[in-house]
Amino acid sequence: MPRTRRSLLRRSLAVAAIVLALPLAGWLLLRGSLPRYEGDVRDAALQQTVRVERDALGTVTVRAQSRRDANWALGYVHAQERFFEMDMLRRRAAGELAELFGPAALPLDRTARAHRMRARMERALAALPSQQRDALDAYRDGINAGLADLAVRPFAYLATLNAPVPWRSEDTLLVVAAMAFTLNDAEDKRELALMRMHAALPASAYAFLGASGGGWDAPIAGAPLSWPEVPPATDLDLRSLDPALLRGSHGVTDPRVPGSNAFAVAGSLADGAAIVANDMHLDLRVPNLWFRTRVVYPDPRGTGAMIDVTGAGLPGTPAIIAGSNGLVAWGFTNSYADTADWVRVVRDPNDPSRYRVPEGWATTEKHAERIHVHGAADETIEVEETRWGPILARDVDGTALALAWVAQQPGGIDVELIRIEAARNIDEAISVAQASAIPPQNFIVGDKAGSIAWTIAGRIPRRVGGFDPLLPADWSTPGTGWDGWLAEDLHPLVANPPWKRIWSANQRSVEGAALERVGDGGYDLGARAAQIRDTLRAHEHFKVEDMLKIQLDDRALFLERWKDLLALELNRAPPSALHDKVKQILAGWNGHASIDAVAYRLVRAWRGEVVDAVLDGFAGAVRKQFPDFALPKLPQSEQAVWKLLGQRPAHLLPPGNADWDALLVAALDRAARKLDAQPGGITARTWGERNTARIAHPLSRGLPAFVARWLDMPYEALPGDSHMPRVQAPDFGASERFAVAPGDEAHGYFMMPGGQSGHPLSPYYGAGHADWAAGKPTPFLPGPAQHVLEFSPR
Repeated sequence: MPRTRRSLLRRSLAVAAIVLALPLAGWLLLRGSLPRYEGDVRDAALQQTVRVERDALGTVTVRAQSRRDANWALGYVHAQERFFEMDMLRRRAAGELAELFGPAALPLDRTARAHRMRARMERALAALPSQQRDALDAYRDGINAGLADLAVRPFAYLATLNAPVPWRSEDTLLVVAAMAFTLNDAEDKRELALMRMHAALPASAYAFLGASGGGWDAPIAGAPLSWPEVPPATDLDLRSLDPALLRGSHGVTDPRVPGSNAFAVAGSLADGAAIVANDMHLDLRVPNLWFRTRVVYPDPRGTGAMIDVTGAGLPGTPAIIAGSNGLVAWGFTNSYADTADWVRVVRDPNDPSRYRVPEGWATTEKHAERIHVHGAADETIEVEETRWGPILARDVDGTALALAWVAQQPGGIDVELIRIEAARNIDEAISVAQASAIPPQNFIVGDKAGSIAWTIAGRIPRRVGGFDPLLPADWSTPGTGWDGWLAEDLHPLVANPPWKRIWSANQRSVEGAALERVGDGGYDLGARAAQIRDTLRAHEHFKVEDMLKIQLDDRALFLERWKDLLALELNRAPPSALHDKVKQILAGWNGHASIDAVAYRLVRAWRGEVVDAVLDGFAGAVRKQFPDFALPKLPQSEQAVWKLLGQRPAHLLPPGNADWDALLVAALDRAARKLDAQPGGITARTWGERNTARIAHPLSRGLPAFVARWLDMPYEALPGDSHMPRVQAPDFGASERFAVAPGDEAHGYFMMPGGQSGHPLSPYYGAGHADWAAGKPTPFLPGPAQHVLEFSPR
């Protein structure tokens, strides 16, 4: 064989060997980072033996002789299954994502660094009671031991060319802070927009748009509020508005509302014990945020009993966030209490570093925050802080504004919630919840004796001085601002109501003085809550499976009146081929947000166009003074728009429309044309096509499509939407669903999307997702152990 041909053959064989070796090497690296599921682990940090079991779904059962050892074992398991996801949570709060992902993450980091959460959580850790610090230290040691015990670093670090950084005790507090970033408006953009609306609109228009409730209200206690009257023409006339100021207000119609459903029925309506149901609505991802967990250990009160708690754990913390301990079951929804205020910072004209405080003058602190950037130069930002919080914005007159936010305040974050797993009745659970420093949440609880209750868990600021918390205020006046936390006995509470049912869906829950103390952080429209409430009222006896029917309820009650209005407008509209198609589609209305529903998608799109057009008239009025203005999230805006459509005042009709009928028909034509322009035309536009799940791994966006599809959950059409109990969007919805009667956990269910493990070669990657998508309940308690891992002292 000539030398050239032999050389080419050798090179070809070498290339072929490399091509074959690369996937093999990649597979071996992935295998090396798999969690340890069986065997024996010895560590000097342990005091006694701990047994960790996994069932067919990867649900972890930790059996220990103390909560401290259980914390260590949970840390070990969390690190091996979910360290990358835990890392992202702590980095999200600390503003350290660019260290992993490079310059693309800088915008998020710049925003987070303004809060200086790492420094704050270091101080918060030092101030914790010794029992909480010990719990966090044991959990930290378990995390770092689990990380060190992997043969290869977690695969996400191989993909991003990074190495994991060991866990620190304050990192668990950063994970809690990350949840505050998720559940709160950490930049308080809503109140900045309200500030501009207040400055640019007459008082009647500002009140009309910004009210806290109306006819859709479904409070747990109290009556619906009255929506304000329509502003008169003498206050606001949009007919003279320059049409160039109209830009559309898309995103205001149905803002994504981080929240949840939770409801409970008293034992007298069940079989003796209360029943509690909870589905927490969050962004969906692979793996899921929560971690199915059971923890069993002796009751430290020395009663001879065992603490046996099952539910949703949160990797990054050792707590069971929601679940049941056999005596008490509990869940959460986002409360939308007002957790942040803007404070006017009045500077000394002779020395801008000084600002006025009640005692005279104080000096701002300036901090240089250095952001490490993977693959690029570091960046440093300066943060200027006051005693109330960092300076992040300006008032309409140019005065600097400092943000006072619950999560930033001393005592605003801790891990007191862990103690709830030892509660024996609703009274003990309520006491722990109200004393916990978490982002303020609606807390729904029921016990084995049949009692039920609702309160707000977490810190609520005690406001003094009578200022309006929705607008910037001057706290340099003595007796004005935040004076510590609201006392626990002043937290609103509804316990064992005579109607024997409790419901929470991020709506306004109370009225009067209680509402004034809690504030309005942007409550969701009460349509979802009302649908849950009315279904609960329609029955006098409940079993656990009845709760699932409510959670999966996709009836489109909210859109019924919009469908009727559209049918009416069609009869008034000029005939056209497109309008004939719309009439045909409306005739097939089935009253559900089902995957095959074309009429639902059409009516929903039309409503969105109408609401955006109506509200944009008000936004245009604000843009006369603030050209870059965009409406904030106004979850209650449905009530304002519907009142306008009922009264049809000519002076509030946005320019460019002959009358209100013309506006409604123009909105229909816009919506219909958009749908009809797609393949197959408007009659092929099902809701399932629009509502197809895209539940992805955090890294899949930057990977080739075939790899991304392997990492992501299946793309499938799902029923449900925002204003109904079955909340569902392509990447948002029920991050878990459970219902349980304390003491009868064997008949409860717990389902969640995205799977238990973060490792794509794990048998638990995506486990349980298909049942969640299909609405098929999986048992609340773990099944038989398939793998057992033993931990013991070295």
